[in-house]
Amino acid sequence: MSVKLSGEWADYWPYDGFATDTRCRSTQPVRAARSSTVFHRAARRWHMSRARKPDWLKSRPPSGREFAGIRETLREYDLHTVCEEANCPNLGECWSGRSGPDDTGSGTDGGGTATFMLMGDRCSRACNFCDVQTGGMEPLDPDEPEHVASAIAEIGLDYVVLTSVDRDDLPDQGAGHFAETIREIKARHPGILVEVLIPDFQGEQRLVRKIIDADPDVIAHNVETVERLQFPVRDRRAGYEQSLSVLEQVDRESDIYTKTSIMLGHGEYDHEVYQTLADCREHGVDIVTLGQYLRPSRDHLEVQRYDPPDKYETWRRVAEDELGFLYCASGPMVRSSYKAGELFVDAVLREGKSVAAARREARTDPDEASVTD
Repeated sequence: MSVKLSGEWADYWPYDGFATDTRCRSTQPVRAARSSTVFHRAARRWHMSRARKPDWLKSRPPSGREFAGIRETLREYDLHTVCEEANCPNLGECWSGRSGPDDTGSGTDGGGTATFMLMGDRCSRACNFCDVQTGGMEPLDPDEPEHVASAIAEIGLDYVVLTSVDRDDLPDQGAGHFAETIREIKARHPGILVEVLIPDFQGEQRLVRKIIDADPDVIAHNVETVERLQFPVRDRRAGYEQSLSVLEQVDRESDIYTKTSIMLGHGEYDHEVYQTLADCREHGVDIVTLGQYLRPSRDHLEVQRYDPPDKYETWRRVAEDELGFLYCASGPMVRSSYKAGELFVDAVLREGKSVAAARREARTDPDEASVTD
């Protein structure tokens, strides 16, 4: 099928036509520019990528009692977080509580959260956007599931996010360890909501099924970028179809919410982003997040473009209103493990609210408003 956009969305679309191949493997424009005005507007946005970071890309420095308390607890149990290992720009905001630190340096309402990273701080893959170190993986810590559950109790979380490095070096790629951690948390904290961001497990269904059988509340797996840019953005062992198959399996074999994330700024075209969203929805994804790629260091891929906040708002409306995602968190500083989706899932599962009511509640949160408005 072909993809056609109209109305407000057309303002971001520089071409008059659409590819007959909706996978859009070609990087060439399908037809001539729709108009010189739109073409030059697109050119200005592209030129922006070569300049300094725009003003809307700001984050608070880490501070406050909640931040210090979470860091101390993590060190006590020798645990890792993706927040630290991937140099997440939202670390200070998330760890300091939902409203961030106040002028005194203490969290205004508590509720600090962290995304636990299982199976060590070194990954078997080398994705060119990611700041987690590659190689030198150590044996799994058999006490890690218990330590994570204990840390959750000390921090006082009622919604926890777990992720992990890739462990292609292990016979089951760490799926059993991941599942054991989920079960330990659920056993010790029956009322807690658990979201997991899992590897692709090389597409092995029996390993994905181990995660499904542990019964988390949300299973996320990130496609990361459009099909054309899977490499060099991701490690060669990852793949677009492989990631979609993982998400589809979760949707097919369970009632667990599915979630994925897309980074913008790698040089993708708008029609490719639309097609990626459409593919994810077709494969049963319920929740999607979109955020700006930020280069961790000079050794990583360059940022090709900085998209303004209003474009992310347009993507949100396209995802929810046109493609039918239950929820889309979209903003320059939104990340896959950021609190944006947490509030929505909490409102639906714990409070029993409708999708529309849960969306409204999530968007009244100060944090998400700051990154999507």
